[in-house]
Amino acid sequence: MWHFPRLWHRSFLQGFRVVSDLEIVNQICKFIFVFALLTAVSAGNLRAETPAGSSVAKAVEEAATPLVTGYAPTLFKIGHVEITNAMVYAWVVAAVIIVFVRVGTRRLSADNVPTSAGNLIEGIIEGWESLINMILEPKVTRWVFPFAVTFFLFALTSNLLGLLPGVGSIGYGPKAPADQNFSGLPFSIEHAVTPLVRPPTADANMTVVMALIFLVMSLYWGFRYNGPLGLVKHIFGVKVESNKIFYVPLLLMFVFVGLMETLSIVFVRPLALAIRLYGNIFAGESLLAMTMTMKNFFLSLLVSLPFTFFELFVAVVQAFVFAMLTIVFAGTLCSHSDEEHAH
Repeated sequence: MWHFPRLWHRSFLQGFRVVSDLEIVNQICKFIFVFALLTAVSAGNLRAETPAGSSVAKAVEEAATPLVTGYAPTLFKIGHVEITNAMVYAWVVAAVIIVFVRVGTRRLSADNVPTSAGNLIEGIIEGWESLINMILEPKVTRWVFPFAVTFFLFALTSNLLGLLPGVGSIGYGPKAPADQNFSGLPFSIEHAVTPLVRPPTADANMTVVMALIFLVMSLYWGFRYNGPLGLVKHIFGVKVESNKIFYVPLLLMFVFVGLMETLSIVFVRPLALAIRLYGNIFAGESLLAMTMTMKNFFLSLLVSLPFTFFELFVAVVQAFVFAMLTIVFAGTLCSHSDEEHAH
């Protein structure tokens, strides 16, 4: 049984906080469903096809086929939309989260004792709400909280489910050579060139779409908090006290700083979010694939076990870092310095 502080024990906020938690959970579930649908469809449209090359290039490519490809292979098509294995697993991840949240909050009320799942969900919500309140203003917290928690839950579940046996290793591929482990079993393959499922966060298209969603929402929050002219002043305005003599040089300097800040907001921050998550998860998937394809089965098992436990740690840390960066980046657009308040 999980033991977290129970909101219904606070009598003066009993009814209000439980209803508020249920509304937050419902909102997060809606975000997860729409988020998974949009990212899956967008990822299919963003995926670049490898152009056909010469016969020599094809031979070289076949000879050097990586264990884990940098792109998500297409499983089938719906009209002109390509459905990749990462998109299929993204729907699985979203379904797991929604079912878990619904089951965990089914008995969440002021009069019922919560289940372990309910305590876990409540602990996640309370923990993130308290953490975000320490960083952002209460008004901004209400905007950012559902998205940050959605990113965290989706990335965490995707990373953890990606470590399940069979994910990335069951699929289509060349027949296993005679000297490979378990080559005598039916349907044995050397390695899965086209896995049936793949962790969504190990596909760059998925993490790029997640970063683009954050970019659009962060700009919206910035405009909503500051107003159009206020946001321009927030980025390009002079943020230190100065007299008339030094104001013009300082203005020119802060205009240059504002241009760098604009480049950071529009390009660098989304790129950092996408590449950080994708790079760590894809590297872990590649490392585990290499250790699990060693010819000596017992050596393969011995080597892969410590890396598997390490990837469990990476899965949690990278999901937390992605959500935290979205909060911090949003805070830089939705805050006022002391000098701005003075003006």
